[in-house]
Amino acid sequence: MAANSERIEMAELMDDEVTGVRKPDNLYDKITVSFYSIVCFCMSMLLVLIISAATIMRYFLQMDLYGYEEWVKIFAFWLYFMGAGYGSFAGTHVSADLVQSYMRESRKKDAVIFIRTVITFGVTLLFTWYGWEFFIFGFMGPLGTFVALPRTVAWRIPLWTVYIAIFLGLLSMSWYFMLEMISAGKKLFLKEGGKRS
Repeated sequence: MAANSERIEMAELMDDEVTGVRKPDNLYDKITVSFYSIVCFCMSMLLVLIISAATIMRYFLQMDLYGYEEWVKIFAFWLYFMGAGYGSFAGTHVSADLVQSYMRESRKKDAVIFIRTVITFGVTLLFTWYGWEFFIFGFMGPLGTFVALPRTVAWRIPLWTVYIAIFLGLLSMSWYFMLEMISAGKKLFLKEGGKRS
């Protein structure tokens, strides 16, 4: 039984090394990563269908698909920000790693990584606050009275349906960047005798 569990753990480690993508290891990560994956897949399929339908209608049937741009924008925002949340979880997001890729393993490299993670977390936290303000503006209206809610022009879709995707994506990015910062801080500050603990 113990040999089987060791083989399974070894296979999972090898799979992580081959794909280079982190796997969810706790319930919260499993739920959020599943949510990101489902939303990204569904939004991708909907975008393909809508854009294909609009193309067919415009160039073959000589008709317009009424207000399709509004749906495309909504689905694209959900796709982009849930993809950003997944990218921050998996560690595959775009980052400025040029300096640290040319540095040897040392305390200086650990310090550069820690400073980068602190800046990344701080900037993302600021944008998360803006995302929250943006969502509240769209949800409660400009006066905060649930009157005159911002809506799309053609289909009259409330814009908070887009703004919530922005906020959730940024919130998730903040969470995972905070965990990355804590991990980099432990690596930098919790060394004993020059060896990593």
